[in-house]
Amino acid sequence: MLQLPSSELVLAPGHAVEWRVHASAARTTAPGGTAGSGVPVPSRPLPSYNQEYHFGASVPPVGGAEEQGRSASRRTDSYAGTFEIRGGLDRPALEAALLHCVRRHAALRCVFRPSPGGLVIEVAAPEDVKLEPVDHGPVASPAEARTHAERFLRTTDTYGGPWFVMGAMVREESTTVHFACDHLVTDGTSVMIVLNDIAAAYEAFASGREPDLPLAGNFADHSRAERQRTESVRADDSGLDHWRGFVARNGGPFPRFPLDLGIEPGTGGPARNTTDTLLDGSGAAALEARCREAGASVATGVLTAVGVSMRKLGGPDVHRALVPVGTRGRGRHAHSVGWFVNILPVEFPVSEGAGFARTVAAARDASTRMIRGGRVPFVVVLRLLAPEHYARPWPHAVNFFSYMDFRDAPGAARHADREAGVYTSVPATNGMFLWLHRTHDGIHLNTVHVDNSRARRTEAALVATLARTLEGMAHHGTL
Repeated sequence: MLQLPSSELVLAPGHAVEWRVHASAARTTAPGGTAGSGVPVPSRPLPSYNQEYHFGASVPPVGGAEEQGRSASRRTDSYAGTFEIRGGLDRPALEAALLHCVRRHAALRCVFRPSPGGLVIEVAAPEDVKLEPVDHGPVASPAEARTHAERFLRTTDTYGGPWFVMGAMVREESTTVHFACDHLVTDGTSVMIVLNDIAAAYEAFASGREPDLPLAGNFADHSRAERQRTESVRADDSGLDHWRGFVARNGGPFPRFPLDLGIEPGTGGPARNTTDTLLDGSGAAALEARCREAGASVATGVLTAVGVSMRKLGGPDVHRALVPVGTRGRGRHAHSVGWFVNILPVEFPVSEGAGFARTVAAARDASTRMIRGGRVPFVVVLRLLAPEHYARPWPHAVNFFSYMDFRDAPGAARHADREAGVYTSVPATNGMFLWLHRTHDGIHLNTVHVDNSRARRTEAALVATLARTLEGMAHHGTL
């Protein structure tokens, strides 16, 4: 399973059905309130720092800033997932599986709205949630199916909802189940959790069984704990030492993307999204062996390769980047849906002639320092150390690196059998973002960058250089 551009979500023609989440009653009220029955209910949950920042509720409601916030929100960054059901569809089983998933994960039952005091969340109780089906009828041709998929992917809306939609293209011999999640309620791992939960629940219900899935904690509990843990953090807190040093050396919290994208700082435009394979399965295994010999992980090796490749193309001798790091852990949130990510800074030397072992070791040590010094949420760091950037779009093209091993995702062993797919939709950007991921078939790069001729040339050069660098590391232990 690859992480692909949403433009590559291809549905074969069939009969199109869509489902949206509907709460028949709202039981979550303001703190100290009661439900309609008069029974006390828990206080209204607070958004996570990521949700608050992404939603833009803190943008001052004045002039251009307000319009800027609205414009950013309408980009509607989202994820989508698909899998195949072979043979005739058991529609009641599929509807039961979809409802089971929504009731299982509180993040998929949320409604978001701005208020004078910030972003407000309302969460429907599981028993109050129903699905509203919409029958779109027969889709007769590939062109109509393409149009239907494009419309479906544009359905989610960060500001107005819906934030989670589900659908199916039904045929006599097979069905493609598809869903889309606004980034406000999900991260990359969560998409794979949703995919596996729906597929596993369908298989269970279609066989007359109840789904047997691991317990999934409530994302709101995670957000509350995150806020409680950091509410007393101040700008001089020792927990910000790593960030303070990075900001001082970098000249700010946002490391610049070091290659030419043909844009001026503060500007951007429509995004181009592509996925390329950098190493095949045997190459990925060889890279893993080399990295282990150097006392490092594959993630560290890939990070090293990115830094070295950028230096080869004219970038600096010290690689600085922002890295998303998962915060869900392996406990009760290991199978939860939500936005369990913190963003941390990493920096290490990539000097020419340093050699494989020395450079990988530097990246490994830098990654260790990053994790140890990155316990404060990124949004809190901005508020305390760089308030001029808080609740604003990122000021320039930022060097952003992500790595995930899809083989560790729930249901990964069934990805091929289910013909599973994950898709990203980022309509606009002001830079270039690198999402590297490993599957059973190799290591791949999903790139999103501003769409102009200069950026396309830069992206092509980076992909080619990165592939050659990884090949050299994997098979020869060279950079």
